[in-house]
Order: sequence, then C-alpha cells, then structure tokens
Amino acid sequence: MENGNEIPEDANEHCPGPQSESAGKSDSCAGCPNQEVCATAPKGPDPDLVAIAERMATVKHKILVLSGKGGVGKSTFSAQLSFALAGMDYQVGLLDIDICGPSIPKMLGLEGQDIHQSNLGWSPVYVEDNLGVMSIGFMLPNPDEAVIWRGPRKNGIIKQFLKDVYWGELDYLVVDAPPGTSDEHISIVQFLQETGIDGAIIVTTPQEVSLIDVRKEVSFCKKVGIPVLGVVENMSGLQQPLADVRFMRVTETGEEKEETEWALEYIKKNAPELLNLVACTEVFDSSRGGAAKMCAQMGVPFLGKVPMDPQLGKASEEGRSCFTDQKCGVSAPALKRIIAKFVPDHKVSGTAVDNGA
Repeated sequence: MENGNEIPEDANEHCPGPQSESAGKSDSCAGCPNQEVCATAPKGPDPDLVAIAERMATVKHKILVLSGKGGVGKSTFSAQLSFALAGMDYQVGLLDIDICGPSIPKMLGLEGQDIHQSNLGWSPVYVEDNLGVMSIGFMLPNPDEAVIWRGPRKNGIIKQFLKDVYWGELDYLVVDAPPGTSDEHISIVQFLQETGIDGAIIVTTPQEVSLIDVRKEVSFCKKVGIPVLGVVENMSGLQQPLADVRFMRVTETGEEKEETEWALEYIKKNAPELLNLVACTEVFDSSRGGAAKMCAQMGVPFLGKVPMDPQLGKASEEGRSCFTDQKCGVSAPALKRIIAKFVPDHKVSGTAVDNGA
C-alpha cells in the first residue's frame, strides 16, 4: 500500500505488481482475477494525488468512521459526531463515501439539495456556516435511484470528491465509509495517506456476529497503517424512560392488546416515582464480553457504549442534532463522553460537548 505496488492477496504466483509495465500482460497474469484492472490501470505516480494533497492542506484533522458490518449505526455516529464538533465551534466537513448507500443527506436534513460549482470547485452543501457535507446522494436524480457501479468508477468519484471539493479551512473532516474493507476503503487510504490521517473510529454492536467483522476492520487498519482511535459499541442495550414505554398484553391466541394508558395510570396512582426511571434491556447477546473485551484482546482503545435510544433514531430520521435539546436523554450523554476521549480541546464553554455532560 505504501509504495503503490503492493501485490493483491488473491494475485497469481510471480505477480509483477500492479504498477509494473507488464502488469496484466505477462504470462504470470493469465487467469488472475485482477488481470483486466491491472492491464488498464495507469502506471507510475498518480498525478491526482498532488491535487488531493493541495486540497487537504487546509484540513487539520481527518477521521475515518468505519464498520465491519452494515446496520450498526455508523452513519448515525458520523452525523452526530459532525453535529457535535460543529457545536463546539469547529469548522467541520462530512464526506460520505458510501457510494451505494448514501444516507448522510437524510441524517443531516439535506435531502433534495444540489451540489453547486464555483471557480474554486464543487461547493459542499451546508447545514450551518461551519458544517458542510458532500455525498453522491446530492447527485442522484431520484433518491430511490440505485447506484450500480464497479470498483473503478467508485474510486473515481471518491478521488473527485477529494480533489474537486472546496472545503476551505477545516478543523475536522469526518469521512463516513461503507461497511467492510473493499474498494472504497483502499482508495480513501491511498488518496489520503500522504496528507495524514488522524485515525479511524470503528463502530460495532455488542454481539459476536458483528465483532467477527470488526476484528477484520481492526486488522485492515493495522495493515494499511491507520491508527485506530477507538471502537464504539453502539446499540448497547435498549434504554428508554419508563414514561415513554408502550405496554402490551398478549393473549393466549397471540393477539396483542394495547395497555399503555391503563399501565401508566396505574403507575401514576400507585408508584409515581417509577416514572423517573429508565427501562433497560439487552437487545443483542453480549455474553462474550462485547466490544470492550475485543478491544482488550486486540490492543485498541475502547471508547464506550451508546445505548439504543428511540429518540436518537428519531433525530436521525429528522436530520437534526441529538445535542440541541433534552430529548435524547440517554444517548446524547453517552456520545458526549465518547467524543471527549478523542477531541483534545473538548471542554468549550457554552457548547454541546463537555466533561460535565
């Protein structure tokens, strides 16, 4: 990866290397799954890397948000991390490189927005003056349009985002990547490595089926030289104020009957102090120790747990920050504690994130 000529793991024996003039053309390339890509790829140093380096020279910190498996809340974390940093008066950019599943426009409340071009390049779509967003979701003629692209075309749009988007002076660029360790991940590392990447935050859920893939993500980061800033265990149990819980009665025949009104009236009358409690339950199996144990085994930091909070899901659906009101009473404090661990100057007076949260 570092010298641009790393031999793919699935390459044939005696592979000449992707940057060799004989790549994809020598006898040893016959039958290799990478043959066509190697034969047609440009050889030698990539001239676009210079343009990318010039663009990224105005970005102080670059953070990748990764996940081994889809559906663990990685984009939700990326969105709320960006909201939090912007709330601390940092200049923030959020780059969505999940080409086939661009959910960031929805989570930032920017659906239907278009990208504009100036003499400086593409302009990000702004949520606030200090929070800009770029995503292929802004380029689709229809939000339901499927993006059916092969690897080279995905890589091309990621490169274009990095070299053609004019972010201006940024304190933080948060990169929301798709799940796994495929084309997009290799590309973003190759394109940004020379400009300096602060590290990666990896998002998981507690159960072993998710952690299996997260271990691969940690291994990927170590192989390509990206520091792991830490692992976040998302959806770490369901926590909800008892007053917001719905109560159902299930009959012997399996029918459900709503009993919420009756149950809440009964609690108010007989034990009103219970309404100040938060109901908690495990949703995923964490009997094997969850992300904390995995981090200890693999020697990477464990940043903390974020409980499953219906109010956080609602905030994401509505494209708003979970830090601006008291609705996300269980998830927002957990997110604040996590962010405080890797943002060095996190105690800013009057902002959403501080040690006292």
